[in-house]
Parts: sequence; C-alpha cells; structure tokens
Amino acid sequence: MSVRVVVADDQTVVREGIVMLLGLLPGMEVVGSAGDGEEAVRLVAELAPDVVLMDLRMPRVDGVEATRRIRAEHPGTQVVVLTTYADDASLFPALKAGARGYLTKDAGGDEIVRAIEAVLSGDAGLAPQVQLRLLERLSEPVAPAQAPAELPDGLTAREAEVLAQIADGLTNTEIARALQVSTATVKTHINNLFAKAGLKDRTQAVRYAYRHGLAEPPRR
Repeated sequence: MSVRVVVADDQTVVREGIVMLLGLLPGMEVVGSAGDGEEAVRLVAELAPDVVLMDLRMPRVDGVEATRRIRAEHPGTQVVVLTTYADDASLFPALKAGARGYLTKDAGGDEIVRAIEAVLSGDAGLAPQVQLRLLERLSEPVAPAQAPAELPDGLTAREAEVLAQIADGLTNTEIARALQVSTATVKTHINNLFAKAGLKDRTQAVRYAYRHGLAEPPRR
C-alpha cells in the first residue's frame, strides 16, 4: 500500500515542487497540500494521512503549532519537518512539538523517502546535520542548578517570564511563540499575574517588572 502524504508549505512553487517530486517516488501518494498550518491541521482531520511533510515558517498557524495539534489530536499521523532552517530555535521546538523527522530543503527524494519510512516504523528520520546538532547539544556541559529567587506577590516562574516578555514589548502572539504555548494560555497567565500584582494594564505591568527586577529598563 502507498504511504499517504500531506504537504504543507506556504510557498506555492516549493509546495508544488515537493508534490511533484513525491508523485514520482514509488510507494508515495500525495493526498493533499496546504498553504499554512491551519489548513494542514484541517486536512489531517479530513484525510487521515500517514505523514505530513511540514514547513515551519508559515502564516496563520506556524509549523510548530500545527505539529503540536496534529500529534495531540491525530496521533496516527506522523510529522516530518521539511524546512530551510536547521538552527536551534527551529529544530528543538519542532521536535518537542512531536515531529519525528527533520530534513532541510536540500534533501533529495531518496532522503525524504528514508525519513518517512523511518518515522512510520517508529524510528527518527533526521538529516545528518540535525543528528550532529543533537549529539552536540547532549554533550554540552550542564550549568549547576540555582535555587530560584522568591518572586513577589506569589507569581509563578512562568508568570514572571510572561511579565518580563511584556516588559520587552512582545505581543501575546509573540510570547506564545517564544514559550511554545497557545495565545489562550498566555492570556491566562497575564490575567493571573495582573490579579496577583493588582495591575490594570500593560503599562503598569512594565513598571512593576522594572521595580521588582523582573526586567531591565532599556538603556538610553
């Protein structure tokens, strides 16, 4: 039986090229293609493919959040990331979200097939440079743990982290992306920390963060 694949990439030329390439490979059947993460999640729910080839930088819903949703809601579908980026900020969030494969877009057809077959058999389908980075990360020295400082007004560590990012000028969407959570979760943290600290708006929150040393004022 053919492996049923959905391709998700916001660049039309790239997406169509991948679809065409997979169509030429034995044992591969492209059952759908998506231009963003939201559409990819919808197609997985509708088509139940075996694998999604997932780009990361996409509008509406990015590849990391789409991967997280697909793995949570449709565990029978595996995700192989196919992206231009192999930096830590792209790699580790995607793997934490549930991707079992990670390739860069210079991968050839044979490498894509091997990665798909690997994830379907329960293994990892990783590009050689990705495997090397994982080994390097595991061999990095671990800093000694430090006792957490006491936070004001009963704030949790995550609430203090959200507060610091508010002070840095990040929007809720940007905070959600940085923390790898949903915007609804960010709003919950903000509501909780506002209630604990007696804050009314983000301006007060920024001043509070500076006053308690949870963020540093910009240098002039």
